[in-house]
Amino acid sequence: MIPPDTFARYAAMRVPRYTSYPTAPNFSAAIDGTEYRRWLRSLNGGSTVSVYVHIPFCREMCWYCGCHTTVTRRQPPVSRYVDSLVREIRLVSSELRSQLKIGHLHWGGGSPTLLTPRDVGKIRAALADAFQFDPLAENAVEVDPRTLTEPLAQAFGHAGVNRASLGVQSFDGIVQAAINRIQSFSTTAAAVDILRSQGVPGINFDLIYGLPFQTVESCLDTVEQALKLQPDRFSVFGYAHVPSFKPHQRKIDEAALPDNSARQAQATAIAQALVAAGYRQIGLDHFALPGDSLAIAAGRGRLHRNFQGYTTDRCPDLIAFGASAIGRLPQGFVQNAAKIPDYERRIGDGRLATVRGCPINDEDSRRAAIIEQLMCNFRAHLGTVDVAVDHLQADGLIRRSGSWIEVTDEGRPLVRAVAAAFDTYLPSSSAAHVAAV
Repeated sequence: MIPPDTFARYAAMRVPRYTSYPTAPNFSAAIDGTEYRRWLRSLNGGSTVSVYVHIPFCREMCWYCGCHTTVTRRQPPVSRYVDSLVREIRLVSSELRSQLKIGHLHWGGGSPTLLTPRDVGKIRAALADAFQFDPLAENAVEVDPRTLTEPLAQAFGHAGVNRASLGVQSFDGIVQAAINRIQSFSTTAAAVDILRSQGVPGINFDLIYGLPFQTVESCLDTVEQALKLQPDRFSVFGYAHVPSFKPHQRKIDEAALPDNSARQAQATAIAQALVAAGYRQIGLDHFALPGDSLAIAAGRGRLHRNFQGYTTDRCPDLIAFGASAIGRLPQGFVQNAAKIPDYERRIGDGRLATVRGCPINDEDSRRAAIIEQLMCNFRAHLGTVDVAVDHLQADGLIRRSGSWIEVTDEGRPLVRAVAAAFDTYLPSSSAAHVAAV
């Protein structure tokens, strides 16, 4: 049993979410478009890759948001950006030695639901010209139920989308007002109905705990309402309050934020309610019905983790398009210019939009594998990586047997703190990370 004060100490640690390693704060301008061009040209012809398309626009700013996004009430900026996206897809594909296959496609944001049906068609056509599509590929889109229309859902259906992740966060009206996201249950239900009617079978809900004025009771009420819509998966995230990094978060009343103990109580209550409803807990913060591909992959030890969280995506390489988008090739990570005008200017000049990145060495790869194993399976083989973990064992977070370590049941909520022990760069990082729980 982990003593309460020990648990609280680890829970308060500021650590990355470990959707990649090395993490984004370690990227630098030493990796630019010239280097990315060399990396693209070295990809093996005929290989299968993941593709990410970033749409950095929203109708209004949710004050909890940690994404790269811009508020716009007008459509022309979005359509102009889509034209740049199409040019970037063509520019990147011209650097490839041969056509690659898409094994996983993710439309992220921001809000891809600010696209018009015509925009969706243009992006899908550009991707189809540049890549081959695996007919079994997961094709996922992030959806804001408040801006989804039936014609847009139809366009995504025609584009092959087979999974949609809907931002719900909380159905508590007091919490919604405190985070500037008013979204009724009926709005969410209507979006689910529209997506299913257009042939999108997979439905995910995103929930957040640790929001202002949130309580265990309001979290459980949100879960109860969400279950009525029978989503296949839930992603349950802790709110990351980093106002120094995201200035709009200063609009949130810090006095109304639950403390670490309350956050953990909310996370535990949500997890117990979802498991009681028949969902299987996947890794740290995902839940899926037993027949869902994510649950099946977890049961077989084939779960992976990337910038979209837990996934069945096994593609080792990720090609990312759009402002601030992060990709990964065998040599390392690359990231595009974050500001939309900068991104559009670079693409308009016929240049790759890459402005920073991070090479991956052999030691990084070994540590990344351990971190991913811990985050996905709560156990890992250390191999040749020599890291002191005796304190984690003494505090009850892990058990060690030879070169294997396993996170204890009580330590599972603290798995990011365990993973941080293998992060070479964290001790010297000045990045604004968030609490482990």
